[in-house]
Amino acid sequence: MRGYQAETQGVVVRVTPTFLSQQSDPSQGRWVWAYAVEIENQREEEIQLLTRHWIITDALGRVDEVKGPGVIGEQPVIRPGQTHSYTSGCPLNTSSGVMVGSYGMVDANGEVLAVKIPAFSLDSDRPGALN
Repeated sequence: MRGYQAETQGVVVRVTPTFLSQQSDPSQGRWVWAYAVEIENQREEEIQLLTRHWIITDALGRVDEVKGPGVIGEQPVIRPGQTHSYTSGCPLNTSSGVMVGSYGMVDANGEVLAVKIPAFSLDSDRPGALN
C-alpha cells in the first residue's frame, strides 16, 4: 500500500488509503475507501489537534469540503516524540478521487498551527486494494 507524507513545523502527517471493494457498489455509483492517518509530534512541546478541514475531489472535479472539530470525535493531545493514529473513511460517486486538507492545532505555548495533510489519491483499481 502506498503512503503519503507531509511535514509542517515539526508535525508529520502520514496517510495510507485503502480501497474497500466489499463496501463499494459500482453498479450503484458508490466507491468507498478507508484511510489510516498517523500524526507524529517532532516538536519540543505538546500539541493538540482542534479542527480538521478536508477538500475531497472526485474524478469529475466535484469538490466537497468537510470542516469540523477534531477527528473521529476526539481532540487528541500529542506529546513530543509521540504519535496519534486513527482510521476513517470516504465514499465517492466516482471510481477515483483526491483528498487533501489541514488540521488546526495549538501548541503548549498557545501558538496556532495549520498542519498540512498531504494530498492522496483514491484509486479503486490499484494494487493493495482490499477485495
